[in-house]
Amino acid sequence: MKKYSQLFTPIKIGSVEIKNRYAMAPMGPLGLSDNEGAFNDRGIEYYTQRAKGGTGLLFTGVTFVDNTVEKHAMPHVPCSTHNPVHFIRTALEMTERIHAYDSKIFLQMSGGFGRVTVPTNMGEYPPVSSSAIPHRWLDKICRPMTVEEIKHIVSMFGKGAFNAKRAGFDGVQIHAVHEGYLLDQFAISFFNHRTDEYGGTLENRLRFAREIVEEIQKICGPDFPVTLRYSPKSFIKDFRSGALPGEEFIEKGRDIEEGIEAAKLLVEFGYAALDVDVGSYDSWWWSHPPMYQKKGLFMPYAKIMKEHVNVPIICAGRMDNPDTALNAILDGVCDMISLGRPLLADPDYVNKLQGGDIKSIRPCISCHEGCMGRVQAYSALNCAVNPQAAREKARAYTPILKKKKVLIVGGGVAGCEAARVLAIRGHEPVLFEKSDRLGGNLIPGGVPDFKEDDVALVSWFEHQLETLKVPVNLNTAIDKDYILSQACDTVIIATGSTPKKIRLGGDDRVFTAEEVLLKKADPGKRVVVVGGGLIGCETALWLAMEGKTVTIVEVMDELLAVNGPLCHSNSDMLKALIPFNKIQVITSAKVARYQDGKLVCDAKDGETTLECDSVVLAVGYASNRSLYEDIRFDMPEVYLLGDARRVANIMYAVWDAFEVANGI
Repeated sequence: MKKYSQLFTPIKIGSVEIKNRYAMAPMGPLGLSDNEGAFNDRGIEYYTQRAKGGTGLLFTGVTFVDNTVEKHAMPHVPCSTHNPVHFIRTALEMTERIHAYDSKIFLQMSGGFGRVTVPTNMGEYPPVSSSAIPHRWLDKICRPMTVEEIKHIVSMFGKGAFNAKRAGFDGVQIHAVHEGYLLDQFAISFFNHRTDEYGGTLENRLRFAREIVEEIQKICGPDFPVTLRYSPKSFIKDFRSGALPGEEFIEKGRDIEEGIEAAKLLVEFGYAALDVDVGSYDSWWWSHPPMYQKKGLFMPYAKIMKEHVNVPIICAGRMDNPDTALNAILDGVCDMISLGRPLLADPDYVNKLQGGDIKSIRPCISCHEGCMGRVQAYSALNCAVNPQAAREKARAYTPILKKKKVLIVGGGVAGCEAARVLAIRGHEPVLFEKSDRLGGNLIPGGVPDFKEDDVALVSWFEHQLETLKVPVNLNTAIDKDYILSQACDTVIIATGSTPKKIRLGGDDRVFTAEEVLLKKADPGKRVVVVGGGLIGCETALWLAMEGKTVTIVEVMDELLAVNGPLCHSNSDMLKALIPFNKIQVITSAKVARYQDGKLVCDAKDGETTLECDSVVLAVGYASNRSLYEDIRFDMPEVYLLGDARRVANIMYAVWDAFEVANGI
C-alpha cells in the first residue's frame, strides 16, 4: 500500500529506533497482573499479540512504582518495585517475545492517582494529592503529600526504571503530567496550593516531574529514553466540571499558553518524547473520547507541541482512520500515531493496513463498555467488539473434532458473530435474515453521525462473512417447518428484539425511535422523546442536531439511570450535551395520553401538558423468541443468542455469540 508508506518509515525516540509510526496507547492493564505485581500470562499474551500484529512501539498501561504513600490493593496493576526479581523474570519473558516481532516496548510508570483514584481501587486509605483539594469522585478532601513522600516516590521511579531496563524494556513513559493524575495535580496551579519548593511558579510545580526524569537518567543512563504522557490543555471549568467542544469557558486548569511553556521546560529537563492528549478527570470526555467527540480531536494540540519543541510528538485520540493518520504525519501534526481502543478491537490493525486489507480491520465503536466501563466497574480490561482482547489464550479459537452444519436465524450482531466464529473454526454455518441487510438494531442505531462506527461494524461483519464464504440468505423469513426440513446439526436462534410500544391515543403521531431514525416517519419540528435511557438520549441529541425542538420525558429520577456499565466519559458527556443542545428534560414523570398535539404527563409536581408534533418512544425492547420456543424440543442442539435471549448491548451480543459459537 504505497499510499500509506510514510506510516511505515522508521523513527527514533532517543537512541531507540522504531520500525513504523504506530504506537499502542497506554491503557490500564487491569487484570493483567498477578498477586506480586508482575505481568501474568494474560498480560504477556495481550501485549505480545499487538506486537505480532505489527505495532512498532507498545506502551504498557499504567504501572505503579510505590505502594506506601498511595496504597493499592494487590493484584491491581503491575508494580516494578514490589517484587523486583519476579517482575523482571516475567516481564523479560514478555519483552523477549515482543522483540522477536521487531517491536519495541516502553513501561508506563506512575507515581499515583491522587485525587482521581477510582473508589473501587482505593480501599479505606485516604486519598493524597499536592494539596488539600476535593477528591474527584468522593466527598473527601485529599491529604497533602509531604516532601519526604515526594522524595521517596522519586527514588522509587529510579528503582522501577532500573528494573524495567533489566527486564528488557526499551524505555519508559512517565504517567504523567496529563489528565489530572498525581503529577498533574502538582503541575496545575488550580490543584497545587503549596508554598514550598514544589508550589508557586510553573518551574516549581514541575519540579516533581523534573526530579523523576533526572533520577531515571542518573540510574539508567542516557541511552534509556524517558517519555512523558502530556496534556497541554485541561478543559476544566471547576472541580468535577468540564467544558464541551465549542463551549466558551474560563480555563481553570492548564491553558495552551502555559501548556507550551510547560512543554518546553519538560523537554529541557530531559523527556525524549511527548505523548499528547488533552483533558482531565474533571473533563473526562476529552481524555477518553466517546463517539460524541470528533475523530482526531487531539491533532490541533499535538501540532502546537510539534511547533514548539524538538522531540517526537505522539498523537492519540480516535486516530483509527488511516487517511487521517497519514495526513497528520505528512502535515507535521505529529511524528507517531497512537492507537488505544482500535488495538483492543483489532490487534492486527497495523499489519492489515500495511498489507492493504483495510476492510478486514475490525472497527472500534468508541462505546467504552468493554474497556473503561469494565475498568471502572470491575477492574477488568476487555473490548466490546473483540471478546479475545486481554484474554487471548483463554478465548483462543477451539479446534473442532467433527464438522457441523449450523443453521443461524437472524443477521444481527449475535448471528453475524456466531457465523464468523463457526466459519473460522471450520464448521459450516448458514445464515438467514428476514430483512434486506445484515446488522439488526445497529442499522437504526447507526443513523446519527456520531454513531458512524456502528455502521462500520456492520460493514466489517458483511466483509468477514463474504471472505469466509458463509451463505447469507437475505429477505428470507424461515419457520419451524423449514428448519426441520434441513439437514443441519445445530440451530442458533438470534432473532433479536423489537421496540416496545405504549398506547397513548393519537397513535398516528406516536412513533418508535427506530421508525424516526430510519426515516419511516417524520416527527415534525417539536418532538417529545419518551425514555431517557441511552437510546432515548442519543435519539433526542440527534433530533436536536437536526434542528428539532426536543423534550425528554423519563420515568426515573435521572437520565441513563438503568444503563451500564457506561464509562463516565460517555455518560457524563451525553448528559452534558442534552442541556447544551437546549433539550428540555422532565424526570420522575409518566406519560398518560396524547391527543390533538398535546402530551399529558403525570409529573412529580402534578400534571404537565407538552405541545408537540409527535411522540417518539424509546422505552425499551422486547425479545423475539417465539421461534426458539417452537423448536427447542425438536432439535438436539438449539441455542438462543443476542436480544432474543436477553435484551442488552452490543458487547454482550458479541461476547455471548463468541462463547457459544466457540464451544460448538
